[in-house]
Amino acid sequence: MKKDIHPKYRKVLFVDSSTGFKFLAGSTVETDETEEFEGVEYPKYSVPVSSASHPFYTGSNKFVDSEGRVDKFMKRYKRTPAMKQEEL
Repeated sequence: MKKDIHPKYRKVLFVDSSTGFKFLAGSTVETDETEEFEGVEYPKYSVPVSSASHPFYTGSNKFVDSEGRVDKFMKRYKRTPAMKQEEL
């Protein structure tokens, strides 16, 4: 392996910017900010969405499809009585 071409792998503190949720993960992301977490100083990286704020994981915003996909297809492409067999 060549020396000094790979980014440094280390523990990074990821902070959800909308909720303030913090978690540690190993990463090679470059950042200039640092923050103390559980008594240890870590490089800090802000993320816009995490499992603490994403609607899928929080269950706060559920999409309900009242009209199914098949129904939408049939409604859009249904045959009218005026259509003749030759037109199909």
